[in-house]
Amino acid sequence: MNISWRKNLYIIWSAQLIAMIGMSMVIPFLPLFVKELGVTETTELKRWSGLVVSGVFITAFIATPVWGWLGDRVGKKKMVLRAIFGLAVSQFLVGLSQDVVQLFIFRMVQGALSGFIAAALALVSSNTPKDKSGYAIGFLASSTAAGNLLGPFLGGLMADAFGYRNVFFITSAMCAVSGILVWVFVKEINKSTSKDGDIWDNYKFVFNNSRLRNSVFLLIISAAAISMIQPLFALFIERKITNTEYIATITGSIFGVVGLFQVISSSFWGKLNDKRPIRKNLVWALLGAGAGYALHVVSTGVWELIPIRALLGLCIGGVMPSLFSFINKCIPDVKKGGVMGIASSFTMFGNLIGPLSSGFIASVTSIDFMFILSGIVLASSSLFAYFSLKEIAPQQSIKQKDKSLIKEEIAAGLYE
Repeated sequence: MNISWRKNLYIIWSAQLIAMIGMSMVIPFLPLFVKELGVTETTELKRWSGLVVSGVFITAFIATPVWGWLGDRVGKKKMVLRAIFGLAVSQFLVGLSQDVVQLFIFRMVQGALSGFIAAALALVSSNTPKDKSGYAIGFLASSTAAGNLLGPFLGGLMADAFGYRNVFFITSAMCAVSGILVWVFVKEINKSTSKDGDIWDNYKFVFNNSRLRNSVFLLIISAAAISMIQPLFALFIERKITNTEYIATITGSIFGVVGLFQVISSSFWGKLNDKRPIRKNLVWALLGAGAGYALHVVSTGVWELIPIRALLGLCIGGVMPSLFSFINKCIPDVKKGGVMGIASSFTMFGNLIGPLSSGFIASVTSIDFMFILSGIVLASSSLFAYFSLKEIAPQQSIKQKDKSLIKEEIAAGLYE
């Protein structure tokens, strides 16, 4: 059992790394691809950049809970395979885009078909011993971070060498390889499924539990604050350099610094979440991430951004893994797929409103203001986390607990 869950974790980590390298290759230069498709006026470019980055999250927000619920009924490995091959198909379609409207539509198709991270989270969390769940979720998050490290750099090089469009076709091929890896090597250990309830029962389960409800709110706010910078980052870098010949490579490299330090920190935060109260870890991670974003505006050149983005990566590496570890401890195995799907969908909702709002806000303020706003939102979220997240204490006697908390924990399946 010990060997099996670790083997699955490492294989899914590798598959997710391949997928995330492919996915993150396109993010830094997506606004530049929008410009290549004919949108050149500055205000329109900012708005369409926000819409294109957000397009994938519009349909993913709706579809991911459905796929998660289905995973609880038919098996979570099947949902991982469905997600990764769906991603391969959608990236191929994105590469065929002839104008910005088609690009937006195909990005929405991507959101409806994919959802790999949510499916992988559900599979890993339901097939890992509870006392190792923090480590497993943090370790899995490090593959996303590693992809965000390697992807932008490789994507920048490929975009400068082969053009933006060909990078999408390469991404499609990489996702297909990732799917084959999972298909052949991953074995689902805990196949506990449930035919009871529907999708709405999962939503009721989440919103009737204060821990889950507050965690979901933090997922939305944190994801929005982190993602609102993405569609504007290439334009932020463009202002700081005089030679634009290799702008995609430079943008990808600076963008990837965060990924490097997320790789370093995610597993550390995961292990910490198995040993210390998750709430305390989350508070520090949010505070540090807020400071990291705000410090961007004091930089005068590209190279000064490296230590700032290093700090940002170290702290962001603890935000999502901590929140998902907290959520994982609040749900029984038979609801892992459905609840993780809902949590992931609200994360995507944050990833939707972040870039969408940033495009409009930046068009009437400035890009620098968006970095400050992101920092303020994350710092405020740390206060909300400190006062609203109630730690689960299994060793505490039921008699010592508040009756409302007992009811929530029984509903969550924490007493067997």
